[in-house]
Amino acid sequence: MIASDGEGPHRQTQVDPLAGRRTPHDPPCDVYLTGTVFLDIVFTGLDSAPVRGTESWARGMGSSPGGVANMATALARLGLRTSLAAAFGDDHYGEYCWDALEQGEGIDLGPSRTVPGWHSPVTVSMAYEGERTMVSHGHEPPPEEPAPDHAPRARAAVASLVPGTGAPWIAEAARAGTHIFADVGWDDTGRWDLAGLADLRHCEAFLPNAEEAMRYTGADGPRAAAHALTEHVPLAVVTLGAEGAYAVDGRTGESAVVPAIAVEALDPTGAGDVFVAGFVTGTLAGWPLADRLAFAGLTAALSVQEFGGSLSAPGWSEIAAWWRRVQSVDDQAPAALTRYAFLEDLIPEVSRPWPLRRAVPTIGFRGSA
Repeated sequence: MIASDGEGPHRQTQVDPLAGRRTPHDPPCDVYLTGTVFLDIVFTGLDSAPVRGTESWARGMGSSPGGVANMATALARLGLRTSLAAAFGDDHYGEYCWDALEQGEGIDLGPSRTVPGWHSPVTVSMAYEGERTMVSHGHEPPPEEPAPDHAPRARAAVASLVPGTGAPWIAEAARAGTHIFADVGWDDTGRWDLAGLADLRHCEAFLPNAEEAMRYTGADGPRAAAHALTEHVPLAVVTLGAEGAYAVDGRTGESAVVPAIAVEALDPTGAGDVFVAGFVTGTLAGWPLADRLAFAGLTAALSVQEFGGSLSAPGWSEIAAWWRRVQSVDDQAPAALTRYAFLEDLIPEVSRPWPLRRAVPTIGFRGSA
């Protein structure tokens, strides 16, 4: 297990992980996704949870696009051409989120649209003692928003499956050759019926956490659950929290387990999205299964060392700085270093030392805050 300290930097250096696989006939985007964009307002530096009837002062505050923007930002920062279909309010919050994603992250918002008179959803997150408390507010968008009738042609798409509900664009995209990577939320119905995940049959990979995987399969452990899931989807990836992740490819019988990286977690917001983004990146790049798991776990570990969702998504500068740093630690386990040696041919040279700091963007400021 590789341990590291410090916090992530602002994204600076870009790498194209698919450079060796691109052809003139490629789809216009690498990854397509759709969902709801929130404005996230994050308060940090709280000594404790807010107490009823009192006023608490935070030592830090930041704001950024959240919701599906967490995943979109994570994919874009890893060098994938990312296209997002989302509804944006025509208020200042919506304008800020649109600008941050399109201009700040280079995300294609061609399939997105602005909804007149719609208020942007907002989440306020308070971080303290390694935990978080969130309050959200939003109005239902018009029924035709935000997803278009047809997804753009893409190498891959990321979808969040909803029990009992299907999304026609998923089947259509799969038939067009798009590889679908899916996660799932908690089943509030309590049924935990795989048959209720109608679009799972169209997916290339399914990435639930251990509790979700065991409830859906009835298995008594996450590894057994992963193997059971391969009866329904070609590739099952089960995240194990602090223990790492386990994956099984039902087509080849290959399995892999990679332990988590030991870090000081400040805020877990968006870590699951970053994990999926890392795994999608490695899969599209054609890496071995264990390398994909290791990379996904690394990017998630780097993200939890920063506050916020899309704010914390690492790019290649962070990955490079981490790799140089852990190689310099005298008592680092050789086996752990070997596990991440595949990074050597990918990461850029960086001149800045670890740990790196980044400014937190806030509405009203165009530069560093």
